Amino acid sequence: MKLVVAEKPSVAMALASVLGADDKKDGYLEGNGYLVSWCLGHLLELAQPEEYGEQYARWNYGDLPILPETWKYQVPQEKKKQISLLCRLMKEKRVESVVCATDAGREGELIFRLVYEYAQCKKPMERLWISSMEDAAIREGFAHLRPGRDYDRLYDAAVCRAEADWLIGINATRLFSVLYGTTLNVGRVMTPTLALLVRRETEIRDFISSPYYVPEIDCGDFTAVGEKMTEKKDAEKICGECNGKSAVVLEVDKQMKTIQPPRLYDLTTLQRECNRIYGYTAQQTLDYLQSLYEKKLATYPRTDSQFLTDDMQDTAEELVHWMREHLPFGSGCQGEPELGRVTDSQKVTDHHAIIPTMEIARQELSELPSGEKNVLLLIAMRMLCATGKAHCYEAVRVEIGCAGHTFTAKGKSVLREGWKETERLFRNSLRQKTEEKEKEDTTLPELLKGQLFEPVEARIREGKTSPPKHYTEDSLLAAMETAGVTDMPEDAERRGLGTPATRAAILEKLVSAGFVERKKKQLVPTEKGTNLITVLPEEIKSPLLTAEWEARLKEVEHGEMAPEEFIKGIAEMSRYLVETHNAPEEEFAELFPNTKNGREAVGTCPRCGAPVYENKKGFFCDNRECTFTLWKENRFFSEKKKRITRSVAAALLKEGRIFLPGLYSKKTGRTYDADVVMEDTGDKYVNFRLEFPEKKGRRK
Repeated sequence: MKLVVAEKPSVAMALASVLGADDKKDGYLEGNGYLVSWCLGHLLELAQPEEYGEQYARWNYGDLPILPETWKYQVPQEKKKQISLLCRLMKEKRVESVVCATDAGREGELIFRLVYEYAQCKKPMERLWISSMEDAAIREGFAHLRPGRDYDRLYDAAVCRAEADWLIGINATRLFSVLYGTTLNVGRVMTPTLALLVRRETEIRDFISSPYYVPEIDCGDFTAVGEKMTEKKDAEKICGECNGKSAVVLEVDKQMKTIQPPRLYDLTTLQRECNRIYGYTAQQTLDYLQSLYEKKLATYPRTDSQFLTDDMQDTAEELVHWMREHLPFGSGCQGEPELGRVTDSQKVTDHHAIIPTMEIARQELSELPSGEKNVLLLIAMRMLCATGKAHCYEAVRVEIGCAGHTFTAKGKSVLREGWKETERLFRNSLRQKTEEKEKEDTTLPELLKGQLFEPVEARIREGKTSPPKHYTEDSLLAAMETAGVTDMPEDAERRGLGTPATRAAILEKLVSAGFVERKKKQLVPTEKGTNLITVLPEEIKSPLLTAEWEARLKEVEHGEMAPEEFIKGIAEMSRYLVETHNAPEEEFAELFPNTKNGREAVGTCPRCGAPVYENKKGFFCDNRECTFTLWKENRFFSEKKKRITRSVAAALLKEGRIFLPGLYSKKTGRTYDADVVMEDTGDKYVNFRLEFPEKKGRRK
């Protein structure tokens, strides 16, 4: 009997249906020689620093860097039941082998392997590697299960990614939070991405707009333009010399131009397009696509490939013909589909491009949620465009002379719409208006060299230079994808910040952490985000460095770099950061004043380094993700007829202890003096204990 472990319940149900495991149990399904169960995302997480030593419960510069020799993992409370079940199933005598059926990618491999190792399972491991949840694809995948050892290097890369994120995230966050007295979250990919946004906002803020002037002449059916000028008087001089004069055609240049069909979608290009057309965030697009994948309507989402494998030509041809006949924008396709343009096994990495599946023929599209329907139709449109004919047009450039000055006019006439007709029909079918408006093609009249126009009217068109545009998710995803590319080797397989699978989560984390805010489609860094980037050193916020790490992770995956070598580099960087940043920069001290809404902070949180402020009920950490609180009505203090005042809280936060005279004893009815020591274990409530120093412990 085989135990099949999927990543989530919905996928497990789909696999079980195909495998014939239809007997539902508590946490798994059984039947036809299979047990099918699931993880709930990551069942194991890298342990927090305090698991490596009690001293790490507090954030202190002297404890940095934290570099675990042996990594520890912990199971979130809400996931303990499921991991216990998987451990039991893996140890069952009737289970002969285990099938890893988590998502076919780096994170999916990590999710399964950690459970497999946690259970100390020694049974043979096999890998299901599919790009579609269609029944036929699942059957094909199970008919050709691969040995688990084939993916050992993928697992190595996944572990390296997790450990690198922990090392940079924990050490850099604690370091700069302690230095500046407020929580400053630092991430291996998140911080360079934020730096891109801050840099763009700086360019916009510092941009100085300047006017420009363009002399133009009206030739009746068209307008010819001169060179852009910075001085108005120069443009006025040209217009004065040309107005009312005759103009002559000096040159007519005609060229045949071809625009080849676009490639199929990978995840990043689909996310960018959905943001442009529908305004969806990258995460929304991924969520819709994941749902379509689980409903068997689209292929695997987290891909960075824009091609299909060569053996998919027949499937692709059947799909394209169906879509041409049944989708409203399919009528724009002419001639036989050019499948060779989209199939190339050499250019497919872990997964092929994103396309619909033939399940679309059996799906009533109106029954899908609008977001899923929009994404599915967009994927379908792109596949029809990608296999369509090239768009051809004639480009015309005309030079016109007037009073010794040269003007130009440009136009184009379409010779064959090709794939652009499909795209046009698709855009016309969209109910909502999109911000994308294609420029209308200017068609020039038939012009001949030596042709005269007289008289012509001259005028000046005025304008102002524009600052760079704010980033949208579309343009930021493009920037993340190409960050550091020019400095990377040409043969580097993966470049840029993050991966297609992680970029959406990075953007969401920036927003939820308060570093970035969404203003309609724009992504704008907050003051908090800008200040963070201001104080961080270049090595932490450099897109090139993180892009290099992504490339090295790919080398680990290919066996070209040892995992130990990769992590050694990350650890060395953590040490360097701590050694070279042992005090806050004076010029940045004012960026993080220890006040909030006019209130002065009582002290610094021992857990996360954020300021602690007072309210009516107690003293609370300013970091929303931190639960540290000193309650004024505290049972420990109340029993001793004391209260945590501001001065008491300040001493506890600074020294971890305070000497208090006159503590009441319920047992004796007397008072005594003692040190109250704060023992913070990271739980919901802070604990305290008493110490009786010499000369302070005498009862009264």
